[in-house]
Amino acid sequence: MIRYSLICDAGHSFDSWFRDSSGFDKQAAEGRVSCPFCDSTKIARDVMAPNVAKHRDGAARDGDGRELRMKLRELHDTVVAHTEDVGDRFPDEARAMEDGETERRAIRGRATFEEAKALLEEGIEILPLPGLPGDGN
Repeated sequence: MIRYSLICDAGHSFDSWFRDSSGFDKQAAEGRVSCPFCDSTKIARDVMAPNVAKHRDGAARDGDGRELRMKLRELHDTVVAHTEDVGDRFPDEARAMEDGETERRAIRGRATFEEAKALLEEGIEILPLPGLPGDGN
């Protein structure tokens, strides 16, 4: 099995698993791979970070893994420091800002997949902020 980072013609990124490289190629050519956000079937492989092999003791074989995690932590902390956490009210707050009912500001919060998809379908730009490995975020 292989996991690919994919991107649709509308710019939505997502991951999906395939039996092998040719499995993706065949399914994509047949229009059987679609974007979970907009249902587009114009899908291409996105830029992917390599899966770094580990020694038996669990240490990464290259020194870049630690540096990458530190940079991701820095980015994550910067986003958190410069946004307001609206929690589960995220979909409502995003719509209120889009409709001009509240002041535009940088927010973050939680939304279900269905809520996020609905926001995107309404033309409201959102960006997921994934948790960091090992943090439980």
